[in-house]
Amino acid sequence: MPFTADAIAAQQVQDRLKSLQQIIHEIEIKRTQCEHGISTLQKYAQDDKGGQSSQKLKSLYKTAISQTEQEEEVIRKALQKITEIRNIKNERRIQARIASNKESIRRGTWMKMLSSSAQTLPLHVSKVGEKPPPLCGAVPADPSYIAKIGDMVAALVKVSETNGENWILAEVVSYNHSTGKYEVDDILKEQNQKGRHTLSRRQVIPLPLMRANPETDPQALFAQGTLVLGLFPQTTCFYKALVNKPPVTHTDDYELLFEDASYPEGYSPPNDVAQRYVIAFKQKTKQSAS
Repeated sequence: MPFTADAIAAQQVQDRLKSLQQIIHEIEIKRTQCEHGISTLQKYAQDDKGGQSSQKLKSLYKTAISQTEQEEEVIRKALQKITEIRNIKNERRIQARIASNKESIRRGTWMKMLSSSAQTLPLHVSKVGEKPPPLCGAVPADPSYIAKIGDMVAALVKVSETNGENWILAEVVSYNHSTGKYEVDDILKEQNQKGRHTLSRRQVIPLPLMRANPETDPQALFAQGTLVLGLFPQTTCFYKALVNKPPVTHTDDYELLFEDASYPEGYSPPNDVAQRYVIAFKQKTKQSAS
């Protein structure tokens, strides 16, 4: 009996989970070795107050550094396995949507899914001297980058004749290299008159694929006072906002002040918005090709 795509994907996930379990066990071993090495170094440094054996101290420092680097490497292996599992599940979700156009999810469920997706977005922690890659936090995509099928993007679409255009949260359906145009779906298409849109590349902004770590890559975050586009809480639309406070730790969101003429200052009170849904501000054009 041939295996179904779901069965194959499930087996792939199980294989990686088993591998992840082994890696986590290895992390514990490396962490214990690392803690022992640091403890030995500290004890020797305290006992050798006169600095009689600097060579021994250097040797202990080198050992502690080596053990720390080994622990870091194993942790990165674990994070890679988690990313692979995430990608396999996302690929199955995309294939399921292609196979059936009957998918209908309640708005409240979508909001929870979007929040969960942002919280579990892979965290990039650069090594010493390493630059954060494109689509990490505030780092834009390369000019030649084409968003993949299933990727979340901000899409500039025509809402109505009276309301003009708006940046909405959408999912990439396809990209035509001949015409240079995307087909994207409004993620709440069942609640809109037109769920699918054909757009030029300049009407599509890829969302971050990784979160930036403020402690190692502060340059990969929008600074305070930066003008951005942020996903307004409990909606699927991006609006102009000012960064009031960037994330301080890897679990923090941005604190944004959305442009709002109903307030004397011209901006709303602070709203928390996840890294995944904060992108560089892009001015709407008077005319947009579609």
